[in-house]
Amino acid sequence: MRCAILLAMMLGLAGMSQAVVSGQRHPYVKHWKRSTIGKRPVAGAVGRAGVGTLRKGGGASGFGKRVGTGLATHAVETSVEHAVAAKLHEDLHYHPSNKRGVAPRLKHALVSTVVTRNTKTGRRTPAAGRISGHAAAGAVSQAALAGGSGASTAGIGLGAVAGANVAREFWPRHHPRDRQIPK
Repeated sequence: MRCAILLAMMLGLAGMSQAVVSGQRHPYVKHWKRSTIGKRPVAGAVGRAGVGTLRKGGGASGFGKRVGTGLATHAVETSVEHAVAAKLHEDLHYHPSNKRGVAPRLKHALVSTVVTRNTKTGRRTPAAGRISGHAAAGAVSQAALAGGSGASTAGIGLGAVAGANVAREFWPRHHPRDRQIPK
């Protein structure tokens, strides 16, 4: 079980390490580092582990195992996502809609979960990186947790991305042009 997790992590990391070959820095590497081992992912793993420990018990050892599994699963997810997105030139950022009305903006936020733009052509394309990253995370969680379902984990992960996109779409934006200069 642990070997399967380590193998999956190494495969994901190998994909990103190709981007740093011969000293050249790929634009996805900085984003990958921040989204894999930054403050937010670690805080998220610790928070989810805390909630899981409160709900299911297990004490300190259960909490530690949940944090480790959460970090490993997240590392595989982001590594695979960035490796695939780099090869296919996919934009991994969420871009808010310029449309008016709740329904068009909600549709934009939900569709942006599985559709992205190609950074070279600007055309809309399936978000293969995001989808494959969540599928890989589901496979790792299934290997790590006996009886877990990788498909449901991938679906829950994509659902969380959709929810975050909706929040980003409807959260009040503060552009520099919106600020008034004090007189």
